[in-house]
Amino acid sequence: MKSKVAVVTGAASGIGFAIATEFAQAGAHVVLADIDPTAGERARAELEKSGAHCTFVPTNVSQAADVRRLVDHAVDAFGRLDILVNNAGLQYIAPVVDFPEDRWDYLISVMLTGAFLCSKYALPRMIQNKWGRIINIASLHGKVASPFKSAYISAKHGLLGLTKVVALEVAEHNITANAICPAYVRTPLVEKQIDEQARRHNLSASDVVAKIMLEPAAIRRLLEPNEVAALALYLCSDAAAGITGAALDIDLGWTAR
Repeated sequence: MKSKVAVVTGAASGIGFAIATEFAQAGAHVVLADIDPTAGERARAELEKSGAHCTFVPTNVSQAADVRRLVDHAVDAFGRLDILVNNAGLQYIAPVVDFPEDRWDYLISVMLTGAFLCSKYALPRMIQNKWGRIINIASLHGKVASPFKSAYISAKHGLLGLTKVVALEVAEHNITANAICPAYVRTPLVEKQIDEQARRHNLSASDVVAKIMLEPAAIRRLLEPNEVAALALYLCSDAAAGITGAALDIDLGWTAR
């Protein structure tokens, strides 16, 4: 990772910030991207305190102009682009019959179209370097479904398909594309879901975690963001050069049943 240049979307908190931190500690130059400029600048400042070489670009990944600006910034700042982590995401919970169409469009545009746009504009830089890594943060919900999350689950299922297509198209350039499929991770996004599910089901927050989120899991706990970050770092290593087009589970045994 020494002097590699990585773009991480949704990097202001949660999994994205954990991955940015892990990469920076391994010697990479990191470009943080997030739609929240205040949180993004705060994340950049925190990384820089530890001596990281990083920069922040406010980015709405659903907008092609923003994505082109992000990629250009990475190359202008650090001279190249080697790694892309498509992590930006959000959630909305409602039955299909009540699901607002604008929320459907927005979730799909961020988590699926956004990953497509970032890959589209990052790949030429990687092809030029004859080396690259694309890591898509999917979910166990890229493989299985739960009620009331139609847009999120559709986007994550689509993301696994995109991962496979990219892997096939760019393998000859020494570029790999893989997806990570975590179970519930202790992030602000999941904490918000816990609150929403508690209201919907008239349960306490602890009961939501135990009876809804963790009931199918073999290991009954939430994942920590750094566990996902460690797998992302491994996928960027030479040891993982033969892994591409894969959807790697880190799901506490959730999908083993």
